Amino acid sequence: MSNQSGIPLPSELPTALKTRYKGAVELRRSQADIPQADQYLLDTRDQAGFTHTDPWRVLRIQSEFVEGFGTLADLGPAISVFGSARTKRGTEHYAIAEAIGRLLVQRNFAVITGGGPGSMEAVNKGASEAGGLSVGLGIELPFEQGLNEWVDLGINFRYFFARKTMFVKYAQGFVVLPGGLGTMDELFEAMVLVQTEKVTSFPIVLVGSSFWTPLMDWVRSTLLGEGMISERDLSLVNVVDTAEDAVQKIVAGVGSLPRP
Repeated sequence: MSNQSGIPLPSELPTALKTRYKGAVELRRSQADIPQADQYLLDTRDQAGFTHTDPWRVLRIQSEFVEGFGTLADLGPAISVFGSARTKRGTEHYAIAEAIGRLLVQRNFAVITGGGPGSMEAVNKGASEAGGLSVGLGIELPFEQGLNEWVDLGINFRYFFARKTMFVKYAQGFVVLPGGLGTMDELFEAMVLVQTEKVTSFPIVLVGSSFWTPLMDWVRSTLLGEGMISERDLSLVNVVDTAEDAVQKIVAGVGSLPRP
């Protein structure tokens, strides 16, 4: 059996092909058959074990923040770009993602992605081929394939919350391509951070009006219609259709940034 996306589950992969990542550690074959670090953290069924191991786990979490902060401290102006790992090469979404990576580099930004395949790979490819800094922030997942070949500077994380902090802390804006649950998670988290003024002057650009307009229509008709958000919250994002328009909106939102 496979999941609904068609991606084989870990138990279905041939033993020789199994690969898992735990932070900087790469595990293959039989060593890959281990639970995720987040699973250990969030699964409270074994209360005694949870109590005994949490102090050590805190140190591991701390090390991920230290590693991320230390690695990215001198990154300079950067934009985080999100999109589906399932985007196929040769598709319009892939081409737009690649162009966004290239155009951001030409405007003196580094790019930060989740480091995986699909749209993330395309963005990293465009940035790297344009001579810019292409950053990938990987995460331990059951079906993790490792960082794509176009990542110049990569960090693998065990914990989602440590990784998500890096996406926001070292970026001056977000570009969001069509994607699934992970992409939606990053989008709405960014909107909440701007709405609550945890971050300021932080442009969020959605690429692909045919993909995003139904969602934004629902936000307007249901969330705004039932008083769950304010009219002002609708202005937190811009929807565009081209790579050029996406980068233009980012530059306008961030302002002119000189090359370090």
